[in-house]
Amino acid sequence: MPELPEVETVARGLRAALPGRRILSVRLSTKTNFIEDPAALEMQLPGRTVSAIRRHGKLLLVDLEPRANTDASEPGALSIHLGMTGQIVVTVPDAPVPPHTHVFLALDDGREMRYTDVRRFGKMRLLAAGVAPATKATTLGMDSLTMGLEEFRALLGRKRNRIKALLLDQGALSGMGNIYTDEALWRSRIHPTRLGANLKPDEVTRLYREVIAVLNEAIKLKGSSVSDYVDTEGNRGEFQTRHRVYQRFGEPCYRCGSKIRRSVVAGRTTHFCAKCQPAPRRGAAAKKSKPPQKRTAKTRRPVPARRKTKSKSRRAA
Repeated sequence: MPELPEVETVARGLRAALPGRRILSVRLSTKTNFIEDPAALEMQLPGRTVSAIRRHGKLLLVDLEPRANTDASEPGALSIHLGMTGQIVVTVPDAPVPPHTHVFLALDDGREMRYTDVRRFGKMRLLAAGVAPATKATTLGMDSLTMGLEEFRALLGRKRNRIKALLLDQGALSGMGNIYTDEALWRSRIHPTRLGANLKPDEVTRLYREVIAVLNEAIKLKGSSVSDYVDTEGNRGEFQTRHRVYQRFGEPCYRCGSKIRRSVVAGRTTHFCAKCQPAPRRGAAAKKSKPPQKRTAKTRRPVPARRKTKSKSRRAA
């Protein structure tokens, strides 16, 4: 799934192409189950001018200039989530159309914006002006790239989740995914199953710095193309060549030479170095043995009654 660096790369490509452009028409394929209201898209986007491109976490927002004499229900933005295999390309109309291209926005400069999605796990919907960015499942948490250290420290302190689960929680911290979570934890020497609330202050600071660093380095190289991801010009990213732990199961750790291990944490395949990222200790101190209870009338076990035996005289009779 495209994560923050890939979505930021797409956002920067769209910022260079769309602001100031007017949408002339919308054409959709027959497969529109990823669009919340396909008819509204076809009716309300033509004639609108793009004012800006924003990104929050993994969500893209195409802001639209308001039109004069329109009611408050007119959409203020087009929200796009790339899902697992979504691609957005701005190109000329006569360029070859890849299979699974489902949305075509014709622009007033002669080009068109295309949305291609093989698995159609992406989402596209119109938002009213001023609506907070959100996915269908949750309101998004603070952006991973713009958060401050103290905000990050407060987030970890109030949630007793495993650190990997916390970093992946889009309602708490928006933008991180499996790739950059594994990479940031490896760089920080923190095991993915440790509780975020149990990290020491210096570990929190180190993890924060590595999250910001790995995201910025990946953006500089236009993201990681480990599957279908391409930028708005159809080019693949290059950060996958810099992965130090993600999808390197069984290969030597770049830091210590131990083999990279793999497990499932927070429902996701997780890669880590058991030597560089020591696992948390299991269990607490041995429990103190309870003092023996004094037997009372209630707790004392009843003594079974003795069976009466017949006397010899009665047996002889």
